[in-house]
Amino acid sequence: MPINSYDGDTFVAFLDISGFKELMRNGKKAWKALDRLYQCGYENLRSQNNEYRVEGVFVSDSGVLFVRRNNQIISNTSESLKSLLMIIKRINERMREKDFMLTTSIAYGKFRYQERIEFKGIEKNPIYGNAYVSAFLDNENGKPEIRPGQCRIVRKNLPDNIIQAIEQNQDNDIFRMIRKRGHNNKHFYYYWMVNDPLEIEIFEQNYKYAYNLKYAGMLKALKGNRH
Repeated sequence: MPINSYDGDTFVAFLDISGFKELMRNGKKAWKALDRLYQCGYENLRSQNNEYRVEGVFVSDSGVLFVRRNNQIISNTSESLKSLLMIIKRINERMREKDFMLTTSIAYGKFRYQERIEFKGIEKNPIYGNAYVSAFLDNENGKPEIRPGQCRIVRKNLPDNIIQAIEQNQDNDIFRMIRKRGHNNKHFYYYWMVNDPLEIEIFEQNYKYAYNLKYAGMLKALKGNRH
């Protein structure tokens, strides 16, 4: 389904397959990851019937999602962010079923998507805007480095009402799964992998333990069989 042009403020998400360069060493597995991402993205974007619609494009191992309201420019409402987070949760869950992980960065601001066909056989769809740039750069080079499976929201340029709703847990559903993480004041983290806010701390403990095991394995390999 073609995407109509868009020019205005909105929430934008940039998502990426974790470890895709490593997956490319095994062409079959890399293709499975791409096929899964495109399938999950298409199915979830197509099946929407709510007022705030998430649209997106998928290129290589990445996707760009944004929100519009009934084919119009949206305001900075919490409902638009909720719609985006729900789609991100579903895509991550579907990818997890096949043992693939994503990293996802979300930003708010100016965004423009222009549908422009140059000539038959070649299609160009330029994407502009500080929201896209912010989400992309955060995913690629943000500090602290985003880790596999994580979804986070860039705090810079977030509307005050969104920050207030997150910090005060004003929403009785999805916003309860959003938290600051440690001493990081640049982001809010969305815990899509849990269904109850009481599970967030347990998840963080398990994730930290698993992450530390990875480095323990590396150290063991470096030491080899020395006694």
